[in-house]
Amino acid sequence: MAKKYIVRLAVDEREELQNLVRKGKTQAYRIRHANILLAVDADGPNWTDEQVAEAFGCHVHTASNVRQRFVEQGLAAALERKKQDAPSRQQILDGEKEARLVALACSAPPEGRAKWTLQLLADQLVTLEVVEAISDQTVRRTLKKTSSGRTCELVG
Repeated sequence: MAKKYIVRLAVDEREELQNLVRKGKTQAYRIRHANILLAVDADGPNWTDEQVAEAFGCHVHTASNVRQRFVEQGLAAALERKKQDAPSRQQILDGEKEARLVALACSAPPEGRAKWTLQLLADQLVTLEVVEAISDQTVRRTLKKTSSGRTCELVG
């Protein structure tokens, strides 16, 4: 199969990739991508994607995607992972729902309770129909992120 994207490394790019591989002081995927680029260089070994996949223990599509990103976007993009277009899951709490959670956590706890628990907050959000379902751990992460305590008292 004819290669659609031909990689031709400049001298300085080749040296940068060789230094990256030689030092080995970065993420493993970056080293693998550097090795792929060095192997598919048209002025160098000029390996096929199948040869690269077998040699470096990756999928053929990884080799072709790295090659394509190098040609279309440059060296920096080829060394990095492709960013997701959309997140795998939608957020349960957007800004408005998060504000409702914080307001609820700062309000008086239910009768018979000294303070809100994470599970009580989660159950109350469902009861108030703020969300359809939510776990106590999502509540915990959200409150931790907003740096507000569950009792709205200053800590320290």
